Amino acid sequence: MLVTNTEQIPGREITEHLGVVSGSTVRAKHLGKDILAGLKNIVGGELTTYTELLADARKEATDRMVAQAQVLGADAVVNLRYSTSSLAQGAAELFAYGTAVKLDSP
Repeated sequence: MLVTNTEQIPGREITEHLGVVSGSTVRAKHLGKDILAGLKNIVGGELTTYTELLADARKEATDRMVAQAQVLGADAVVNLRYSTSSLAQGAAELFAYGTAVKLDSP
């Protein structure tokens, strides 16, 4: 399935809009990793455990969005966007959404 953050897919024509599709995941920080991240924050540098956590969450939310698009019979998802929100102390939601579309034949 094609997934893009643009409104169009170069060389293809959108023949039908199937609607908004979305996927989300809620992740909590690991207390042990949070303590290590706090120490890293003192000396500076990338917090790789959080980078990995966000990458995993983004992939899971995107996969869930794509699965919803497949159920609708979509060929692609356009206008992909991500949003995050804090749900509780130490827990955050990563939300992926876009528009499921049908494309002309290549």
